Amino acid sequence: MSASRMHSTRRFFGLTAPDSLIILRETESPRQLVKGPKMTNSVSSEQNFIGVDLCEPTSRAVLVDVSGTILDVCEAPLDREKLAEQVIQMITSLRAGLANVTAVGVAIPGLVNRFTDRVVAWTGLPAKVREDLHSELTQATGLRIELENDANAAAYGEYKVGAGRGSRNMFYMSIGQGIGGAIIFDGKLWAGASGLAGEVGHITIDTEGIECICGNTGCLETVASAPNIVRRARERLDRDSTSSLSRLALNEEFTADDVAHEARNDDDFSLMMIERTGKYIGTGVASVINLLNIECIVLGGGVMDAGELILNPIINEAKRRAFQPCFEATKIVAGTLGKDASAVGAALLARDAG
Repeated sequence: MSASRMHSTRRFFGLTAPDSLIILRETESPRQLVKGPKMTNSVSSEQNFIGVDLCEPTSRAVLVDVSGTILDVCEAPLDREKLAEQVIQMITSLRAGLANVTAVGVAIPGLVNRFTDRVVAWTGLPAKVREDLHSELTQATGLRIELENDANAAAYGEYKVGAGRGSRNMFYMSIGQGIGGAIIFDGKLWAGASGLAGEVGHITIDTEGIECICGNTGCLETVASAPNIVRRARERLDRDSTSSLSRLALNEEFTADDVAHEARNDDDFSLMMIERTGKYIGTGVASVINLLNIECIVLGGGVMDAGELILNPIINEAKRRAFQPCFEATKIVAGTLGKDASAVGAALLARDAG
């Protein structure tokens, strides 16, 4: 579970009108963006499910059939002030013309108590909004609502219909604004004694490193999350004059996505930063392998958009540091669901909780 992702540094925007929704409809060609009211489209007569991902800056909702196939997608800038209204609006949009939506799963970038159906912690969200979210959604939609942590939801999505499909035991690591994780044992999410299992972002990587938001020093998140990739790159550019030759030096507001982009364009400095980040992540992955002797590790989140440039160093470093019999029994792969992972996983959790 990704407690660290509650401390997002991303910006958020307001949504004030229904036509702010963007509907992305599945066709035989690539997805098309359609603004305005959603038109009814032909779907299966089987049960359908909706999954909503509320990770800033954009809320994203998917309509899936019983097999997990995406039928429709809509998204909008996340509005914390009118969170319940926005989620209801997205659900209503995806339900238009359909009577067979059975349940809704909502992925939360914070701590969720599934026994009480309450959001326990989500930085910056008022307590009343957290406590009332489930009841408001249930009353407004008349549907069964399931809340889940976003890393857990993404893990379930990858396990059921993504890169982890076919495995029985799987560890999922989400590497983005923060670093979170989730564990699936014998086909089921395992949340631990207090619901916080999987906090791989807070494995200590550098005992002499900087202080983490959790209070520890040198956590994996302090060197490998997207904001900290940028921090490390800036520090290196500031102290090493030869690094100023990098194209990143020309952009004062570069992001982790920019680092990955320049790395794909063979920028030496960016390639070095991505490779070193991969080594840090690989060190954390080795710890997971040694501890769990897990069958499959799936790596997701925005940082993995760098593809093989970061995946290969992760695998190589994990191989170097892990107990070899454990490493040889583990498959390490990048996730395949991309930005739909949490929403799809939330929908499938709602399906399977019924």
